[in-house]
This record gives sequence, structure tokens and C-alpha cells, in this order.
Amino acid sequence: MTQTPPTGTARKARGSTRTNMLVSAAEVLRERGAAGVTIDEVLARSGAPRGSVYHHFPEGRSQILREALDYAGYEISASLEEAAKESTFVLLRRYVQLWENALLTSDYTAGCPVLAAAVGSGEDEHQLTSVAGEIFSRWREATKECYLRDGFEPAEASALADTTLAAMEGAVVLCRSVRSLQPLHDVTAQLEFLIKAKEFVTTFGVPTPNA
Repeated sequence: MTQTPPTGTARKARGSTRTNMLVSAAEVLRERGAAGVTIDEVLARSGAPRGSVYHHFPEGRSQILREALDYAGYEISASLEEAAKESTFVLLRRYVQLWENALLTSDYTAGCPVLAAAVGSGEDEHQLTSVAGEIFSRWREATKECYLRDGFEPAEASALADTTLAAMEGAVVLCRSVRSLQPLHDVTAQLEFLIKAKEFVTTFGVPTPNA
């Protein structure tokens, strides 16, 4: 699977005014959803001058939202795809690493920016739905390919990819609610058990009571 960077100049070197604004917008998106991403909040967090908004983002707030989601999605996708080249267990650990970092560094106020964009009901969220869908598709495809390389049949690999994404995203929501990493660790342990069990059945078949 070919990974393409965000459009425009969103991938400029870290530290640039434009990138700082995108990072700040992505942080707010993680914490408050699209409705919370205001120009004033992005400027306050990034330290950018007000004149830089329409210099870097001629379409204003809507462009900042789209590119912030694209930027955050690219960063996460690149990390997951790298891990997926190793094994499913490495991939699961990368999921955990990413979400642990987001949860702990934000004191459990930040979740997944892609989920926040995908499930919102406001006008802004509707505009971001297709972008979120494309990002989730990349994560799902990388996860599915990982299961395929580990020997699972296509149907199983597809189902396991869906299960993995749904479980991880749900675990992040629970972690934020209870302010603990335990749900994430519990879900990961169950996913690892499920994978090992399926590998056992694939190799040895389903044991019978009288075997």
C-alpha cells in the first residue's frame, strides 16, 4: 500500500508557522472535536500571528480543519504501516503506544482525531467524514495486510482488521472516561489471545471432546 502525504505544504518541517498551526488544530480536534477547533484557539496554542491564518489557509477555518485531520491521519498512518510490516503483535503494540502517548500527555483529555471527525453530527464534521473514512481505510488495509502476511485467510484477515480497529478505538473512549489505561491493556490482551487461538485452530484444527 502506497502512503501519500497530505496535500499542499502540510508536511513542511516541524517548527514552521503553518505546521505549528496544524499540530495545534489537531490537538484541539483530539480533545474537543471539530466544533472546538476555532481560529482563536489555534492561534493561542500555536503562538502564530492572526495574519498568518489567511496567508497559510486562504479558505480559513474549514481548510485548517481538513488539513489538520489529514496531517494527524498521515502521522498515525505512517507509524502503523511501519509496524504492520513486522507482525500483528508488533502492530498491536504500536496501536497501544500511540494511544497511551496521546492519553497520558493530555491527561486523558485527548482521543483519536479521526474518530472525533467521523462521528460528529455538525456541519463541520460532515465535511470531514470523507477524509476520516479515507484515513480509517488506510489503517484497516494496513492491518488486514498484516494479518494476511501472518497466514490468515482473506475473510479472516478482513474480519480481524475490523475487530482490531473497533476494539482499539472503543478502548480509547473507555480510557478517557475512566481516566485509566486499563481498558486499552485489557482489549489488547484479548486481541492477542484471539489471534493466538485462531493461529492454533488454523494449524491444528478444532479439538473435539473425544480427541
